[in-house]
Order: sequence, then structure tokens, then C-alpha cells
Amino acid sequence: MAGLIESFKISSSPYVNALLSVIAMVLLAKLVDIFIVKVVKRFASFTKSDLDDRIIEIIHRPIYLSIIIIGIVLALAYLKFSQKVLFYTDGLLYSLLAVIWSIAVIKISNAVIEDAVHRITDVTGLGREIIPLIENVSKIVIIVAGLMVILSIWKINITPVIASAGIAGVAVAIAAKDTLANFFGGLSLFVDKPFKIGDFVVLDQNLRGQVIDIGIRSTRIKTLDDILITVPNSILVNSKIINESAPTTRTRLRLPVSVAYGSDIRLVEEILLDIMKRNPDILKEPEPKVLFMSFGESALNFEVFCWVEDPGLRFKVTDAINREIYRRFKEAGIVIPFPQMELHIKKKEG
Repeated sequence: MAGLIESFKISSSPYVNALLSVIAMVLLAKLVDIFIVKVVKRFASFTKSDLDDRIIEIIHRPIYLSIIIIGIVLALAYLKFSQKVLFYTDGLLYSLLAVIWSIAVIKISNAVIEDAVHRITDVTGLGREIIPLIENVSKIVIIVAGLMVILSIWKINITPVIASAGIAGVAVAIAAKDTLANFFGGLSLFVDKPFKIGDFVVLDQNLRGQVIDIGIRSTRIKTLDDILITVPNSILVNSKIINESAPTTRTRLRLPVSVAYGSDIRLVEEILLDIMKRNPDILKEPEPKVLFMSFGESALNFEVFCWVEDPGLRFKVTDAINREIYRRFKEAGIVIPFPQMELHIKKKEG
């Protein structure tokens, strides 16, 4: 560093040299930034993967800022401050560098993880929803490493810190057993893959909704009432989960329909099939079906079977079919019975 400082001594005034060193490093930072964006990035665009493009996009700004910060460090060296002042100013600047590069490394790590998981998904069956978990774990590791670097910059002995962290880790593990249970529950969810982000699921508590996020501690499910519910992973792994989106997103609807005794069965079937064929949300394959299921106490009981592409359409389609059934039955004179009781009074002779 001393030789580099000497090379920038142009004037006898330390203030002029400090200013010139900052200007020179700013110009150098700008040239390097232009070179990375115009040249390096162009070469990276010829590769098949976009990972290198993303990494270049992430690091060019930290490189630019790093060169400027080094220029400020050189400028402070020219001004001949006391060792105590230089210790604190250099410590702040180097700590800023550590923060900048920790953030950059986190972004690079996320990009590499996403690219790696996408590449091995088809081979290993590992779901993309494991990405947030791996990203969070790597983020914690990088942040801890960055804190260690900052402590070293400030000449703080990290050996007692590491020893204390080990003891504290045991205490935290005991105190945070529920959190750890949720964490390992999250790992179980990623390994077993009972559902993925975007699936419609039904839990033991008759909770029905769409999976929005799978995290380290919990899973977020948005109900059909647009209410976001957070369920701890330790509860999920011990619950019976019905995944309406697996193995395919296609879902079958079963709708009970009752008509009065004496109704024309063939006409009832024709109307029901016609209603389903006209509904754009009902799939043509498999074909909708109408089955005569039973003789009820006061009605002939049918069931309508049809398929929709997405479980989220279940209630919309059910509402549309029921409305149309009521209208068409009314037009055709088909009676929809309701529970009723007939009382016959016999008059005794004499």
C-alpha cells in the first residue's frame, strides 16, 4: 500500500495528493465498470447459460464502489492523521467493503443455487421449492462469515466469540426446540414433496387453500376467502394432507341432484349433460357423466360427475351448474323435491 501511495504523490500538498488520488480512483472505477459492462458482459452473452450474465450484473457495482473506497483510504493516508484516527476511519471503510461484498456474495449464491437446482430437478426429482430453504441457509452462513471478517478488521479476537457461540448454540438449541422441529419439518416436506408452491391442499382441520410459500419454519396457505394462514412445518409433517393438484391439477366434481318421483329420467340426464357441455370451464375429456344413484325417501337421486382443469375453479363451476340446473328444470317442468311429510287421517265407521 505504501508503494501505491508514493506513486500518487504528484504535489507537495497532501490535500492536493489526496484529492487527486480520489479523482484517479473514481476515473479508474468508471473505466473498469465500462469495461465490465461493454466488453465482459458482451462476451458472457455468447454462452448458453445466463448465470454468468447474472453474476456480472451483480459484481460490477461492488467492484466500482470498492475502487472508490480504496481511493478514499489512499486519500486519508496522505493526510497524515494519527494512528487512532486512521484505525477508525480505515475500519469503517473496510467494514463497508465487507458489507458490500457480503451482499454481493449472497446475491451470487442465490443465483448459483437457483441455476443448480433447476439443472438437477429433472434428474433427481428435487423440487424447485427447496430453493428458498437453501438460499436462507447460505445467507446465514455468509452473514456469519461477514461478521467474522468485520470483527477481524476491528482487531477483535474471534476465538472467545467462537467458543461462546458454541456454548450459546447448545442453549439456543434447547430453547428453540420448536423452531428446530419446524426446520427439520421443512426438510421433510422438501424431501417427501407432498405438495409444491401453487398446489391446492386440504389439511386435517378441513383447511383448504393454495400453497403460497414454503419456508424454513412454516408454510403459508391462502384460503379461498383470500386469508393467509401460516402453518408450522412441524404440524404439517404430522398431518394428513390431501393434495387436490396432484398427480395432476385436474379435479373431479361430484354434484348431487334430486328430482321428484314421476320425472322423466332420460330428460333429466339430457338436461344435465347439456348444461355441462355448455360450461367452458368443464373439460371435454374425460367426458361428464350423469348417474342415477338411488331411490330416496321423496326423490330420485342423481350424481353429476365432471372435471375442471384447476381446483380453484371448484366453487365457481359448482355455482354455475347449480344455477343453470334450477333454471333449466324450471323451464322443463321438472320438480326439485324438498323434505315433506304427508299425514293421512282415516275416519272409522260408526
